Amino acid sequence: MSDKNNNLCEESHFSEFYIKNVQSATNFAYYKSGDSDAALDLVQEAFAKIWENCSQIDFTKVKTYLFTTVNNLFLNSIKHQKVVMAFAKETPYLDRTNQSPEYLLEEEEFKHALQKAIASLSEAQREVFLMNRIDGKKYREIADLLGISQKAVEKRMSGALKILKEQIENI
Repeated sequence: MSDKNNNLCEESHFSEFYIKNVQSATNFAYYKSGDSDAALDLVQEAFAKIWENCSQIDFTKVKTYLFTTVNNLFLNSIKHQKVVMAFAKETPYLDRTNQSPEYLLEEEEFKHALQKAIASLSEAQREVFLMNRIDGKKYREIADLLGISQKAVEKRMSGALKILKEQIENI
């Protein structure tokens, strides 16, 4: 058993584990947080923790450890993320295109409204919505991945679309 633990501390094994799991961990973090930058931060921090603790982690359970760590880091960052999002909302837009200021303002307002609407979804709704719309996964695939029924996926998606439609119509 200790040989398997030591494997994770070898850079080649760690790199292989990283390459194999970084995309799915990033998607998972994005579905949790609704923010791609925050997702990348969560995943990098989780991998750093695994590397720092490589000798104490059972190699056969490292993938579970990765996703649990990402989830725990997400839960710990919720308050901080709200502060960051509020600050980003107040930051002035820097015009680096040839678009009119009115168009850029409308586009920025729409992006903020869309991000806010997606962030306002429950974690379960956001997860299903993004798995379907970003990853292009079918309801059956989502149900299998999340360990829920296809009906539950349909219900979450329906709720997500209803909320998004209401919030986007108010723009």
